[in-house]
Amino acid sequence: MPLALLDTPQAAVRLAAAFAARSAAVGARTANRELSILAGAVGWWRQQGWLSVDPVAGLRRLPVERRAESEARLDAEQVRAVFALPAPLREQTLWHLLYETGGTIERVLALDIDALDLPGRRVREHGVRGLSWGDGSAALLPLYTLGRVAGPLFVTGRGRLSYRRAAEVFTAATRPLDPRGRGWTLRRLAAAGRAGE
Repeated sequence: MPLALLDTPQAAVRLAAAFAARSAAVGARTANRELSILAGAVGWWRQQGWLSVDPVAGLRRLPVERRAESEARLDAEQVRAVFALPAPLREQTLWHLLYETGGTIERVLALDIDALDLPGRRVREHGVRGLSWGDGSAALLPLYTLGRVAGPLFVTGRGRLSYRRAAEVFTAATRPLDPRGRGWTLRRLAAAGRAGE
């Protein structure tokens, strides 16, 4: 929003609504961090004399769950529900690989197609413990990589799929499955896979 709009009585109401919507989409931790950044910027703008009012004065940080509770691994029933979602092939492939390999999210997103040994169900890597996968990924990977022989495995129209975008898609897709209506995190899915090793 243009800076001039922050200096109006309606700005506080608009920011409160935007903060509520943002926290519902990304969770309390991220929304609180973004609120702190905005409050710092508003404070500096007020020092410069660019704003006469403080549009974030009425906004308060949201309570945050302890990380142990919010990041508990998904149970077997929840994992089955995730895999039953009507999600695009890219997402289903990522979710299965993440669950079945026990690899970190960053490592799975960094995979290149030419490092995959599809018949051997593993990643060709030198000097590190290679990733291997099970039946779900083995069924999806040939479909997902059809016609591609090199480059990033997980891509968008702009290049390699980012952690942030992958996390946003997963949380949005799992929101209907979460009794709290917030959606789950990729870390919870990865933790469920590592627990089954």
